[in-house]
Amino acid sequence: MINVREILDKKTPPANFIESGSRIIEALKKLDSVNLSYLVVKDGQSFRGIFCERDYCRNVVLKGRSSHENTVDEVMTVELPVVQLSDTAEHCMNTMTQHKTRYLLAFDGNEFRGVITIHDLLREVIASKQAVFDHLVAGQLIDHDEGGKVY
Repeated sequence: MINVREILDKKTPPANFIESGSRIIEALKKLDSVNLSYLVVKDGQSFRGIFCERDYCRNVVLKGRSSHENTVDEVMTVELPVVQLSDTAEHCMNTMTQHKTRYLLAFDGNEFRGVITIHDLLREVIASKQAVFDHLVAGQLIDHDEGGKVY
């Protein structure tokens, strides 16, 4: 089964970084420009957390904070499950389910390497099942004539 390293290798190099002291409005503009649901929060080379759409909804809108006055570090998510590069996609799925999250932080030892999302895992599941789906459809076409009779 595919592992975290292979999933990260398939992803385009990230351009979704923001500094923790940035205003929330800047983070929202960046989310829009990169067309993703999360930003990686870093200060220099140090990973700090992620800022996602859920953080905005729950920690800004619902708490009456200002996007123009408050900063990302006040509302970002800092505690997410961690996976290692050698962990399998299946392990990632189980971890997401157990922790009820859409994101996993991928580390190589102590070095942050990227984020594994629920969408990354869904793409892998679909890709690995494609052969099965194709085989089933082909089987149905071969086993039935135009009138629907099964041979």
